Amino acid sequence: MLNRCALGAWFTIAGAAHAQTARPPDLHDGLRVANPAALGLDTARLSRIADVLRGDLAPKTTSVLIVYRGRLVYELYAEPGQRELLNNTRSATKSITSLAVGAAIADGKLRSVSQPLFSLLADMRPFAHDDSLKEAITLRDALTMSSALACNDDEDKSPGNENNMHDTRAWTRWAVDLPSDSAYRRDSTGLGPWRYCTTNAVLLGQAVQRAVGERVDHYVERRLLRPLGISQWEWQYSPSGEVMTGGGLGLRSRDLAKLAMLVGNGGAWNGAQVLPSAWISAATGTYRQAYGGALGYGYLFWHQKYRTACESSEGTFMAGNGGNVILTIPDLDAQIVVTRQNYNRPRTAQQTAQLLEDYILPAIPCGRAASGRDSAERQIRYRARSKARGKAGSKGVL
Repeated sequence: MLNRCALGAWFTIAGAAHAQTARPPDLHDGLRVANPAALGLDTARLSRIADVLRGDLAPKTTSVLIVYRGRLVYELYAEPGQRELLNNTRSATKSITSLAVGAAIADGKLRSVSQPLFSLLADMRPFAHDDSLKEAITLRDALTMSSALACNDDEDKSPGNENNMHDTRAWTRWAVDLPSDSAYRRDSTGLGPWRYCTTNAVLLGQAVQRAVGERVDHYVERRLLRPLGISQWEWQYSPSGEVMTGGGLGLRSRDLAKLAMLVGNGGAWNGAQVLPSAWISAATGTYRQAYGGALGYGYLFWHQKYRTACESSEGTFMAGNGGNVILTIPDLDAQIVVTRQNYNRPRTAQQTAQLLEDYILPAIPCGRAASGRDSAERQIRYRARSKARGKAGSKGVL
C-alpha cells in the first residue's frame, strides 16, 4: 500500500523512465509546468540522469529539478528525497540572507551596503577586541566575505571558524567578540581579502533583525518566502534561540526552484516585484575571486563558468555542504536545483559540477538570441566536446 509520502513524489529513481516525456504535475503552487520535449529539451539525455544517480558519480543526490523558460520541465527525486522533504542545503541559506538584506534596504530599514555592520549591533556593546578595523566593517564587507574579522572556516585554528561558534550558547555574543585580523588591508576596490566565514552571514542576519524590528526568520518568511507561495520551512537556531542565517534552512526542492527563479527574473515572481531588480543585479555581481580564482563571489552568491550548449555560460548559484546547488544560468534561461546529503565528504562540489556539465546541462538548449543556424552549430560543437571529454573531472568548490 502506498503511503502519503510516496504519493507526494513525482517519481523516484525506480519510476524515472517517464522523465524524458512526462511533464511534472501542476500542483497550483505558483510553478508553471511544461513537457520538456515541447520546449526543445533533449529528452534522451534527461532520461540518463536517473541512471547516473544509481551510480557513484554524485552519491546521496535526493532531487534534480530543471526550470526552463519559466516552466518546471523536469522533477526527479531519489530516496530518501521526496517532494515534501525539507532539504537542509546547509550554506545555501547564506544567499537567502543576502536577499533579506536587499529587502531591508528596499523597505528603508537599512541605508545601504556601506552602513557599518557593528553600528547595527550597538545593543551588544561593549565588544571584546574592539578596534578601528572591527568598527569599519560594512555590510558589503560581510556580504562579500571580505570583512576584517579573524575568521576563516577553511582554517581549523582560525578564531572565527564556524565550529567554534557551535560550541557556544550565544552565537551573536561570540561573533561580536571575535578579534579582527591585524594584517587586514583593503585593495583598490575597497575590499579586503576573501575568506569564507559563516559568522559574516550570522551577523548580517542579526543586523537585519535589529534594523527591521522583527525576528529575522519571521521577516524572511513574510518578505520573501510567503510571496513566492512557500508555506513550509524549518530554521535552525542557537541554544539561546538565535536564528541561524548562515545555513541549515530546510526547504522543499520546488521552493528552492522558486528562489532560483526569483533571482533569474530580477526579483520578480509571477508578475509581482518581490525585490528590486537593482538588488538582484548587485547581489549577483562578482566582487571577489574565491579559492584561487576557481570561483567568483558576489553578495553571498557564487559564480562559476559551465560548459553548456552556449559553449561557456556564467552561472550564479546558492551552494551548501553536501554538494547542494541552486543554479541560475541566464544564457540558457534556466534554473537547476540539485539537492544532496553527502555532507562533510571530499569533492562533493566537483561531483555536482560534473553531474551538471556532463548530464544535466547538455539537455538544455542555448537560450541566447542567435540565428537558428548559429544556435544549431553551437549545439553540435558542444555535444562534440562533451563526447570527447568523456568521464574527465570538472572543477568546482562549494
